[in-house]
Amino acid sequence: MIIANTIDDVRKKVREWKTSGFTVGLVPTMGALHEGHASLISAAVGGCDRVVASVFVNPTQFSAGEDLDSYPRDFERDCRILEKKGCDMVFHPSVEEMYPEGFGTYINLETEMTKQLCGKSRPGHFRGVCTVVSKLFNIVGPDRAYFGEKDAQQLAVIRRMVKDMNFNIQIVGCPTVRESDGLAKSSRNMYLNYEEREAATVLYRSIEAAKALIRDGSCMLSSKVVALMTDIISSEPAARVDYIQAVDGMTLLPKESLEKGDLVAMAVYIGKTRLIDNFTIGG
Repeated sequence: MIIANTIDDVRKKVREWKTSGFTVGLVPTMGALHEGHASLISAAVGGCDRVVASVFVNPTQFSAGEDLDSYPRDFERDCRILEKKGCDMVFHPSVEEMYPEGFGTYINLETEMTKQLCGKSRPGHFRGVCTVVSKLFNIVGPDRAYFGEKDAQQLAVIRRMVKDMNFNIQIVGCPTVRESDGLAKSSRNMYLNYEEREAATVLYRSIEAAKALIRDGSCMLSSKVVALMTDIISSEPAARVDYIQAVDGMTLLPKESLEKGDLVAMAVYIGKTRLIDNFTIGG
């Protein structure tokens, strides 16, 4: 597996691949890889001739007071996972390589999409996401890019950006990977101590209860679904709800009556750790 630290090195290798007629897949990550990331690499390997993964903790998507400095980093371990899964090249740039002195151009999706869900409590987050992802698209020039459905708002925002900016890239959403007890795989799970890890299962329990309520046809009102999930999560002393909201799966605008394709998403603090999860109606 090639380890590239510069934009020029990535572009040179990708040019060689494309000259040979190979398709290229991109998996953007911030490192601290887990089985969820590994599943994205596997999907990319299955769908493309060559696969590039980026490992870059992007400072522009962290708001003041968030965990940029403490965000978990273990590049050697990440490389072992990537190579084992068949990744061909990892792009591991410095902050200075991605944001050189004088940098001042950002991609900002100015619709209500970025003001919902995580956008309410993380101002500027999606400007940072769109900026770094668009830079990675420009650097790598992939045919396909792979993102996890656990970050549902991010996936929807990126799809909108790709459409608006006419990127000739197919965006592939991949299913959430979960622990045996249902907790969604996340790099931030390693922040949890033993008691918090046990408490965190309340997120998935609330999802399963909401799915059951919808499945038996007794309720399609978002207010009742959200109320049920809120009650379940609030019963856990270690949990504090940031938001639980039902939205249109495409526009991310709030929905009163749920239908197939709509999204129910949440962010919940377990102790000091903020976890996100979601499910799609009919998904």
